[in-house]
Amino acid sequence: MLKNKKILITCGPTWVPVDEMRVISNRSTGELGHILTEYLEEKGAKITLLEGPVTHRAQCKSVRVMKFHFYDDFEKILKHELKKPYDAIIHSAAVSDYQLKKVYKEKLRSDLPQLILSLIPMKKLIHEIKKLNPKTFLVGFKLESNVGEKELKEKTSELFQGARCDLVVANCLQDKKYTGIILDRNEKILARGKAREEIAKNLTRILDERL
Repeated sequence: MLKNKKILITCGPTWVPVDEMRVISNRSTGELGHILTEYLEEKGAKITLLEGPVTHRAQCKSVRVMKFHFYDDFEKILKHELKKPYDAIIHSAAVSDYQLKKVYKEKLRSDLPQLILSLIPMKKLIHEIKKLNPKTFLVGFKLESNVGEKELKEKTSELFQGARCDLVVANCLQDKKYTGIILDRNEKILARGKAREEIAKNLTRILDERL
């Protein structure tokens, strides 16, 4: 049962700076994280939501919401929260994969004939979760575009092996249409969905059975 279970949910994008004014981000809306928050709150779970710079904020009144914008802010908040005994962590935030090799200290001029930005990979924060909170039940997320279910399933292997996820929600956007699957550690498909609401409902049901 999910009643009184302590669950940490992350959602939305992260920013990485280019200069004093500009950032690199992604198109994550945080919608799936918000829907999950609503469903889990209805089940009586005690939720902490780490919410990135989304256009619409979560409306759940009883949920503890902690805002972040930049990757560094998110890392700091996440690591602080991981010191606490959460029953489950649902890591649906779309965390930046790259950062600038050199961040410009002042605003770049807008009349430059050309601007080349050198990017380097960022640390995968999901790999830190089980190291800092090994007993938690971890749900990871994978988003791809224009791939079939077989390839989508294959791309989840790293989350099970490298991040030690207990479940993975693999999402795909194809021709602006959403599909998703939920897999366990044996890479068995537990549920499918053609809408975020359907995936969130199925994930809530699975967590209700396993926590």
